[in-house]
Amino acid sequence: MGFTANDVKQLREMTGVGMLDCKKALADSDGDIDKAVEYLREKGLAAAQKKAGRVAAEGMAYAATIDGVGVVVEVNAETDFVSQNDMFVEFAKGVATVVATENPADLDVLMTKQYPGTERTVQEEQQEKVLVIGENIKVRRFARYAEGVSVAYNHMGGRIGVLVNLDVAAGLESNDAVVELGKDIAMQIAAMNPGFLDKSDVNQDTLDKEREILMAQAKAENEQAAKPKPDNILEKMVEGRIGKYYEENCLLQQAFVKENKISVSQHVANIAKDLGGNVEVKSFVRFEKGEGIEKKQENFAEEIAKQLNR
Repeated sequence: MGFTANDVKQLREMTGVGMLDCKKALADSDGDIDKAVEYLREKGLAAAQKKAGRVAAEGMAYAATIDGVGVVVEVNAETDFVSQNDMFVEFAKGVATVVATENPADLDVLMTKQYPGTERTVQEEQQEKVLVIGENIKVRRFARYAEGVSVAYNHMGGRIGVLVNLDVAAGLESNDAVVELGKDIAMQIAAMNPGFLDKSDVNQDTLDKEREILMAQAKAENEQAAKPKPDNILEKMVEGRIGKYYEENCLLQQAFVKENKISVSQHVANIAKDLGGNVEVKSFVRFEKGEGIEKKQENFAEEIAKQLNR
């Protein structure tokens, strides 16, 4: 499988590695971007694995707590202009209200529910907005927490929506320190994008792949060392680096951004101790608009030329 200049550009943006190294990685990986990322990591060139198409569509992610129910939704549009449109924003908020009040089992069920203040379903309201706004609009996904204390955070006008769900002792549900804790953690999730809540949540396949990459890195470093280390030492090095992987990818093991000498887990424990009751982070959801959607690449010069030649 071949690759294009755009593939090289995408790989460079994903990894921060130079153009020539990206071309070589793609050539040696038969044009497969995910394999090329692994190749660069094994060579010690890429600092961290990223997924292709992180932000590839417009619209907004919106998180809110509605009558004690935590909700986060993503609604997509074709352009950033529409995502700032008041009508579009109100539609997204209306969808969040439906999720909170109706508790739909999935997206298909959500689209059949009545949209607030109308006789139309969410599907029909979506179609109405397409006609009025003039762009394709689509409700993409949602998450909902009915139990515990949910704290919502919206970043950069809807680029990222985060919902944090806490389990707290009775009487602490509305405590200012608990709310502040939830907001701080939500902001950390928006900024650091952890893949897991806790290290115990990392599945074995992910760990096996990470160990494979780290061992390849360790062996490559060992080949260049003046005094090569035996395999058992390399294995210990890899396990030490797995600890670093947890600290980078698991929320509770990450350094707390506002006080990076302690972990998020320790900060939560400190707050619980100060309040004299249980406080625990149970779950979180982070939606980034357009995450994982391939965005069509437009050549505006060509499009204008076509219009002129008609």
